[in-house]
Amino acid sequence: MQSFSTFSYLSSFFLFTTLSFVRTVLTEDGFCSAPLRIDADANSQPLYWKVTNPTLSPSHLQDLPGFTRSVYKKDHAFITPESQVFSPLPDWTNTLGAYLITPAIGSHFVMYLAKMQENSKSGLPPSDVERFIFVVQGSAVLTNISGNVHKLKVDSYAYLPPNLDHTVETDAAATLIVFERRYSGLENHVTEQIVGSTDKQPLLETPGEIFELRKLLPTSLAYDFNIHIMDFQPGEFLNVKEVHYNQHGLLLLEGQGIYRLSDSWYPIQTGDAIWMAPFVPQWYAALGKTRSRYLIYKDVNRNPL
Repeated sequence: MQSFSTFSYLSSFFLFTTLSFVRTVLTEDGFCSAPLRIDADANSQPLYWKVTNPTLSPSHLQDLPGFTRSVYKKDHAFITPESQVFSPLPDWTNTLGAYLITPAIGSHFVMYLAKMQENSKSGLPPSDVERFIFVVQGSAVLTNISGNVHKLKVDSYAYLPPNLDHTVETDAAATLIVFERRYSGLENHVTEQIVGSTDKQPLLETPGEIFELRKLLPTSLAYDFNIHIMDFQPGEFLNVKEVHYNQHGLLLLEGQGIYRLSDSWYPIQTGDAIWMAPFVPQWYAALGKTRSRYLIYKDVNRNPL
């Protein structure tokens, strides 16, 4: 009886310990699960604050040498904050950049984070390259060759046509997400500088879907890409399992969820970025207790030939 009691005790202890560990992993600092308690300070934080203050990894894995959630495959890349590498941006002043997507992985565009410091100033993109900037932290001042000045705050953005002389300057820390691509022009169609903010853009119809969609650029033929803002409430998901010729570059601005890319399923949280090659199967579902919002690049209006 003594050995049986000892065995029963050890079995019960092991089961309790295991269940406690699983509960901790899945509910406290798990990849995509909501915390058991709501952080009272979350509502007082600036919009998109977690993009620049991400959870680098679940607490039980933070001290694991070599750990990263980042993945690179031939048809997609999943880039997480703990593996971002910042270095001085060429031709920019007092600015560190982390290139998240470049043609080296098969894309036809670049996507990078620009961390501007006090008295920072942007450089110009290469010849015939268009630029889109979106402010996720702080503020910046945009000035073009005509002397037009715009103050860009969080959630503001600007599209700069190819070969337009311009500067972006800051007098305090600011973080931008930047997209650049070599412009694919059409005869008799010309792009123009655009400055706006997400909240000023109308919600668009999404037949067969329940997410909220805003497009930040015009849909006219002059523009060879667009930037979408997509909002999902907890539990909402894409009805269409998409496979298409377009490429994507995505940054999760708020929330958490699950992203399917090809045959892989990735827990995704604020600050994570994704590159999607043409025809990679893709699907998203929002988890947690708060809204999911992501910003996504999509090439449009051009014959793939």
